[in-house]
Amino acid sequence: MTMDPNSPLSAPGGPAARDEPDAPAGAFNDARMEAIMGRLLQVGVLLAATVVLVGGVMYLFAHAGAPANYRVFAAKPVALRHPTTLLQGIARGDASAIIELGILLLVATPICRVIFAVIAFALERDRLYVAISLTVLAVLLLGMLRGG
Repeated sequence: MTMDPNSPLSAPGGPAARDEPDAPAGAFNDARMEAIMGRLLQVGVLLAATVVLVGGVMYLFAHAGAPANYRVFAAKPVALRHPTTLLQGIARGDASAIIELGILLLVATPICRVIFAVIAFALERDRLYVAISLTVLAVLLLGMLRGG
């Protein structure tokens, strides 16, 4: 970032100092926060994709000889929507439960990002963005818990 050295924005500790890549390694600045958030999203999506892929391969091996009937849609049992049944299915190695886990990991990834944003903005003592992030988190959780 090139700035006028006489500008108040380039003063030590000013807004420009938060984005400097030359900041000490332990310092928590906007650039580091963005890098961590980006990595969090990458890891979450890759983990979810890997779990869904493993579950999909297991499902294909388990149902390799089953005839495909595309005229009738057979929904998965409602039991997979309950956490205890889902965990039991994962423990048994049920392919459908593992795929469901991957979908849940994918949904949880942006929620984890918002939780991280709340923590990061709190560390920066930025009350406005903490409030905004908490509002976004509340809307996400409310929408998820209401089922819509």
